[in-house]
Amino acid sequence: MATEAYMSGRKRYARPQAMLWSDTPGTLDNGIYVPSGYEVNSDKTGITSTDSFLILSDHNRSEIGMSPIRIEQRRRMANGSMRSYHIADKLVLTTSWNMLPSRSYKLYANFNQTTGKSTYDHGYGSVTGSESEFTSDGGAGGVEMLDWYQNHTGPFWVFLSYDKYINFGTDNNAHLHLAEYNQVLKMYITNFTYSVVKRGGSNMDLWNINVSLEEA
Repeated sequence: MATEAYMSGRKRYARPQAMLWSDTPGTLDNGIYVPSGYEVNSDKTGITSTDSFLILSDHNRSEIGMSPIRIEQRRRMANGSMRSYHIADKLVLTTSWNMLPSRSYKLYANFNQTTGKSTYDHGYGSVTGSESEFTSDGGAGGVEMLDWYQNHTGPFWVFLSYDKYINFGTDNNAHLHLAEYNQVLKMYITNFTYSVVKRGGSNMDLWNINVSLEEA
């Protein structure tokens, strides 16, 4: 699939959803970080890859807390001064969703491999309107997130979209990447909790979800 065009098709607003989980670190396509493989709930016609990615929804998402952890060895020297041997900096991410729909679409999303759009997106395919799309941006619902957690006991790759232009350099061109994923980290899920807040009548439930991730 043409992944860059596909990702653009999954943007609901000027910028992509803030977080994406992927089996692979993806590729740099024309300076843009894009995942490889197929999106969970895609039309898998002709797909042989087993690598997948999941675009998380910004629907009722709280802030993304970022807590750097500095791994170092500190030792006080004979003269009383402190010496530190820096090993690495690692990041811990925390976020949550309030009243997130348990599913992103009423039926199987069937994301198009070229456009990234679902059968149930506005004006695409046989169904029109937004009545079959439950998250505000078509991103993952609670069940999709839970399934990813249960099937990824080890590390995976987290794509982040927020203003960190220094990852692209120091010139004016570096400031033009706001609408792209600018950081890719290999992380573990260290905590995943959810509660079923409301049960829907015939379409979906509403969940609260809390997630913590730590850089591998």
